[in-house]
Amino acid sequence: MNVYGYCRVSSVDQNEDRQVHAMNGLGISPEHIFLDKQSGKNFERPAYKALLKRTEPGDLIYVKSIDRLGRNYDEIQHQWRLLTKERGVDISVIDLPLLDTRTNKDLMGTFIADLVLQILSFVAHSERDSIRKRQAEGIEAARARGVRLGRPTKKIPANFAALVERWEFKEIGLKEVLKQTGLKEATFYNRLREFRASKGEL
Repeated sequence: MNVYGYCRVSSVDQNEDRQVHAMNGLGISPEHIFLDKQSGKNFERPAYKALLKRTEPGDLIYVKSIDRLGRNYDEIQHQWRLLTKERGVDISVIDLPLLDTRTNKDLMGTFIADLVLQILSFVAHSERDSIRKRQAEGIEAARARGVRLGRPTKKIPANFAALVERWEFKEIGLKEVLKQTGLKEATFYNRLREFRASKGEL
């Protein structure tokens, strides 16, 4: 039997130390700890897929909390069934010892574990929805106060009009315009539209 640990953080700037430390505390070797750093929008998890390829029936996977298995209720349920029923792998949730498929394998124990899993995955899903709602409300309130969100708009240089004119008359190429303005191509065309609109050309 091989023992693995799976850790996941939802963005590259989040710290995975707490999860990895818990795995180290269980004596799991570093090469058996799989870590994904993926945003909520992109749930392609290369480390998790690699873990699935490594596991065999009877192996054990530790996760720090149940929501490391998926982003929402359905996904958590699906991954739990995939691992335990289809792959024959045991799972142990460190933060909730009750969710440990190695124990209580009788009918009643399985029923209780499945019930707890459904409740917790639903709670995790609901909490994420609440967080997104609070974030949206906070953004809306900030906008109502006149707070500008996102990256600051990159200003055009003082000689932008002259550069545009030279570019339009094919005296210089686009690459030279981008170099002198310090703008990316998409940003240049956005500023060009704004510039022309301000001059009444659109």
